[in-house]
Amino acid sequence: MGDSDFTAATQRHFKGLLPDVLGIEFAEVTPQKVLAHMTVRPELCTLGHTLHGGAIMAFADTLGAAATFANLPEGARTTTIESKTNFVGAAPAGTRVSGESVAVHKGRTTMVCQTTVRGEDGKLVALVTQTQLVIAPAAKSS
Repeated sequence: MGDSDFTAATQRHFKGLLPDVLGIEFAEVTPQKVLAHMTVRPELCTLGHTLHGGAIMAFADTLGAAATFANLPEGARTTTIESKTNFVGAAPAGTRVSGESVAVHKGRTTMVCQTTVRGEDGKLVALVTQTQLVIAPAAKSS
Protein backbone atom coordinates (compact mmCIF):
# COMPACT_ATOMS: atom_id res chain seq x y z
CA MET A 1 0.00 0.00 0.00
CA GLY A 2 1.41 3.43 -0.95
CA ASP A 3 1.88 6.22 1.58
CA SER A 4 -1.15 8.20 0.34
CA ASP A 5 -3.26 5.02 0.43
CA PHE A 6 -2.11 4.32 4.00
CA THR A 7 -2.89 7.92 5.00
CA ALA A 8 -6.40 7.68 3.53
CA ALA A 9 -6.95 4.27 5.17
CA THR A 10 -5.92 5.71 8.54
CA GLN A 11 -8.40 8.59 8.12
CA ARG A 12 -11.19 6.10 7.28
CA HIS A 13 -10.22 3.87 10.22
CA PHE A 14 -11.11 6.66 12.67
CA LYS A 15 -14.41 7.62 10.98
CA GLY A 16 -17.14 8.06 13.60
CA LEU A 17 -14.69 7.77 16.52
CA LEU A 18 -13.18 10.41 18.83
CA PRO A 19 -10.44 11.47 16.36
CA ASP A 20 -13.17 12.15 13.79
CA VAL A 21 -15.23 14.11 16.34
CA LEU A 22 -12.13 16.17 17.17
CA GLY A 23 -11.67 16.87 13.46
CA ILE A 24 -8.21 15.34 13.14
CA GLU A 25 -7.05 15.45 9.52
CA PHE A 26 -4.16 13.15 8.61
CA ALA A 27 -1.74 14.65 6.08
CA GLU A 28 0.87 11.87 6.11
CA VAL A 29 1.07 8.44 7.72
CA THR A 30 4.26 6.44 7.14
CA PRO A 31 6.46 4.23 9.31
CA GLN A 32 8.83 7.22 9.61
CA LYS A 33 6.31 9.84 10.79
CA VAL A 34 2.70 10.87 11.13
CA LEU A 35 1.59 14.43 10.33
CA ALA A 36 -1.90 15.72 11.12
CA HIS A 37 -3.85 18.93 11.74
CA MET A 38 -6.79 19.93 13.90
CA THR A 39 -8.83 23.13 13.96
CA VAL A 40 -9.19 24.68 17.41
CA ARG A 41 -12.99 24.94 17.58
CA PRO A 42 -14.68 26.72 20.53
CA GLU A 43 -16.15 23.45 21.84
CA LEU A 44 -12.59 22.05 22.18
CA CYS A 45 -11.48 25.00 24.33
CA THR A 46 -11.28 25.83 27.99
CA LEU A 47 -12.55 29.02 29.63
CA GLY A 48 -9.66 31.08 28.24
CA HIS A 49 -10.71 30.29 24.66
CA THR A 50 -7.61 28.15 24.11
CA LEU A 51 -7.37 24.48 23.23
CA HIS A 52 -8.17 22.29 26.25
CA GLY A 53 -5.34 20.10 27.54
CA GLY A 54 -7.49 17.00 27.17
CA ALA A 55 -8.05 17.78 23.48
CA ILE A 56 -4.30 18.24 23.03
CA MET A 57 -3.66 14.89 24.72
CA ALA A 58 -6.29 13.12 22.61
CA PHE A 59 -4.79 14.63 19.44
CA ALA A 60 -1.27 13.51 20.38
CA ASP A 61 -2.44 10.07 21.54
CA THR A 62 -4.13 9.50 18.19
CA LEU A 63 -1.00 10.48 16.27
CA GLY A 64 1.20 8.25 18.45
CA ALA A 65 -1.18 5.34 17.97
CA ALA A 66 -1.14 5.90 14.20
CA ALA A 67 2.69 6.02 14.22
CA THR A 68 2.77 2.74 16.12
CA PHE A 69 0.15 1.15 13.87
CA ALA A 70 2.26 2.08 10.83
CA ASN A 71 5.12 0.04 12.34
CA LEU A 72 3.23 -3.00 13.65
CA PRO A 73 3.86 -6.51 12.37
CA GLU A 74 0.99 -8.01 10.39
CA GLY A 75 -2.01 -8.87 12.58
CA ALA A 76 -0.70 -7.12 15.71
CA ARG A 77 -2.68 -4.51 17.63
CA THR A 78 -1.67 -1.68 19.95
CA THR A 79 -2.87 0.27 22.97
CA THR A 80 -1.40 3.19 24.90
CA ILE A 81 0.04 2.14 28.27
CA GLU A 82 1.70 5.41 29.32
CA SER A 83 1.61 9.02 28.21
CA LYS A 84 3.52 12.08 29.43
CA THR A 85 2.54 15.54 28.25
CA ASN A 86 4.43 18.79 28.71
CA PHE A 87 2.16 21.75 27.97
CA VAL A 88 4.35 24.58 26.70
CA GLY A 89 2.07 27.09 24.97
CA ALA A 90 -1.50 27.90 24.05
CA ALA A 91 -3.48 27.46 20.85
CA PRO A 92 -6.30 30.00 20.56
CA ALA A 93 -9.76 29.24 19.22
CA GLY A 94 -10.05 29.72 15.48
CA THR A 95 -6.51 28.55 14.72
CA ARG A 96 -5.14 25.17 13.66
CA VAL A 97 -2.62 23.00 15.41
CA SER A 98 -0.26 20.62 13.66
CA GLY A 99 1.19 17.46 15.10
CA GLU A 100 4.12 15.30 14.13
CA SER A 101 4.69 11.90 15.71
CA VAL A 102 7.75 9.71 15.29
CA ALA A 103 8.50 6.29 16.72
CA VAL A 104 11.73 6.70 18.71
CA HIS A 105 11.74 3.06 19.87
CA LYS A 106 10.37 0.16 17.83
CA GLY A 107 10.57 -2.89 20.08
CA ARG A 108 9.00 -6.31 19.92
CA THR A 109 6.60 -5.65 22.84
CA THR A 110 6.54 -1.85 23.10
CA MET A 111 7.00 1.20 20.94
CA VAL A 112 7.69 4.72 22.17
CA CYS A 113 6.47 7.69 20.15
CA GLN A 114 7.25 11.36 20.59
CA THR A 115 4.70 13.85 19.34
CA THR A 116 5.14 17.59 18.96
CA VAL A 117 2.07 19.79 18.75
CA ARG A 118 2.58 23.27 17.28
CA GLY A 119 0.35 26.28 16.72
CA GLU A 120 -0.14 28.04 13.39
CA ASP A 121 2.76 30.30 14.27
CA GLY A 122 5.06 27.29 14.58
CA LYS A 123 5.45 27.70 18.34
CA LEU A 124 5.46 24.59 20.48
CA VAL A 125 2.14 23.90 22.24
CA ALA A 126 2.95 20.50 23.72
CA LEU A 127 5.52 17.73 23.73
CA VAL A 128 4.11 14.25 24.32
CA THR A 129 5.94 10.98 24.87
CA GLN A 130 3.88 7.82 24.95
CA THR A 131 4.52 4.13 25.26
CA GLN A 132 2.41 1.79 23.16
CA LEU A 133 1.99 -1.90 23.93
CA VAL A 134 2.41 -4.18 20.94
CA ILE A 135 -0.20 -6.94 21.18
CA ALA A 136 0.82 -9.94 19.11
CA PRO A 137 -1.78 -11.64 16.93
CA ALA A 138 -3.64 -14.47 18.60
CA ALA A 139 -2.20 -17.89 17.85
CA LYS A 140 -4.34 -19.87 15.45
CA SER A 141 -5.80 -22.97 17.01
CA SER A 142 -5.63 -26.19 15.07
